[in-house]
Amino acid sequence: MEGLSHILHVLTVGLLLIIILIFCVLTGGFGPDRLEGFDPFLEYGEKVTILLYILRFLTFVPIPQAMFNFCGLVMFNTHPAKPKLKTSTLFGPFICIRVVTRGTFPELVKKNVERNIEVCSRIGLDNYILEVVTDNTVNLPKSPRLREVVVPTKYQTKNHTLYKARALNYCLEPGVDMLTDNDWIVHLDEETLLTESSVIGIVNFINDGTYKFGQGVITYANEEIVSWITTLADLVRVGMDYGMIRFCLKYLHKPVFSWKGSFIVSNAAAEKQITYDFGVEGSIAEDCFFALTAWKEGHQFGFVEGEMWEKSTFSAKDYIYQRKRWVQGIYNVFFSSQISYRYKYGITLMLLSWVSMPFTVPNIVLVPLFPLPMWRSVNILCGFMGATMLFLFIFGAIKSFSPRRMGWPKYVFLCFLPIVIVPVSMVLETTGVVWALCTAKMTSFHIVNKQTTLPKQMTDLESTAGTVQHV
Repeated sequence: MEGLSHILHVLTVGLLLIIILIFCVLTGGFGPDRLEGFDPFLEYGEKVTILLYILRFLTFVPIPQAMFNFCGLVMFNTHPAKPKLKTSTLFGPFICIRVVTRGTFPELVKKNVERNIEVCSRIGLDNYILEVVTDNTVNLPKSPRLREVVVPTKYQTKNHTLYKARALNYCLEPGVDMLTDNDWIVHLDEETLLTESSVIGIVNFINDGTYKFGQGVITYANEEIVSWITTLADLVRVGMDYGMIRFCLKYLHKPVFSWKGSFIVSNAAAEKQITYDFGVEGSIAEDCFFALTAWKEGHQFGFVEGEMWEKSTFSAKDYIYQRKRWVQGIYNVFFSSQISYRYKYGITLMLLSWVSMPFTVPNIVLVPLFPLPMWRSVNILCGFMGATMLFLFIFGAIKSFSPRRMGWPKYVFLCFLPIVIVPVSMVLETTGVVWALCTAKMTSFHIVNKQTTLPKQMTDLESTAGTVQHV
């Protein structure tokens, strides 16, 4: 299996390089200069030409992310063998698997709790508890493996923190917190499912003891797919997990581009030192605020092997709401005086990429309609960036779908279908970005449907959105 793993990695990197080469040829980086002698100022006029060049050069803002993703995909095995336990699961530090939920979807929470406990049992994990932290009672069954923590309505943090961060901080309060400094916490969202590989990766990461914080990969197409559009659009997140997130955590040991709010592994003592009481400015993107604060405090980060499962949003509307929240949350973190700008260069690049999207996405149409002469080096950079970002979608499909489950013809089709979905994804994301920039302040969370069958009272509740966390 180890040999096959390396062969698959070489083939994957080879495919990436081939796509980069194709893009470089198409952009004019290699081969004859198809625009030799072409004068855009004569063809389009001075003002239009200057505007076209500005829009064209704005597309280079995400180049750092492309480079980080390229390094993560090339330097580390893209098809690692499933992790194997290095020590017994019967002993070792105590693990608290903490799920935070509003309690809006109790049946979903109960079902996923049951499934996650079953996975832990198959691995033989013994020294753990699964803790559900909720604003509304879920009524979990009584079990020594389960703990339900209901956050009191009147609970208020010192800095008036809101939403998920408020619930997470409540868990750290004296009298609520039951963990010792040597214990560990695994943070999950209510829809996150453990897998055997992720539990093994977590146990190995904890027993290694090198890093206080770690994170692994989440995939979105393993079971029922509710929305093909949003699922295909989310494939890029899988590629980024294996790309720049893995590179930053496994090589730099810093959350340069932040991290996700689920599949977080943290040492209890370190988490209690940092807390989640960041105030309103750290309440929307509490995961990003926490990561950068931990980095500021001198903690190093590691990468956890294995993967967990989630579902993408069930509609384009929720997808747009999700991206809107991300932009607003990162915006608040960026302008927070609690964290120095020396820890924000990664999220600065993210914000610049988002802000420039409304001006760069039109290039999908403008580039073929209004070709511009460019230096070959610029064309090569453009080809590299475009190919790498497209490959993140393709690679996400390679890792998310299974030929054994759906057959090779459908698998190959789905692996290259993202080529078609990329423009749709960019339009949806741009819509969320523009909406976020037009409403910089966020005072409530949109309720995202997480159950395929939603009770009528939940549907009614959606129209009166309150402070509900979502993925």
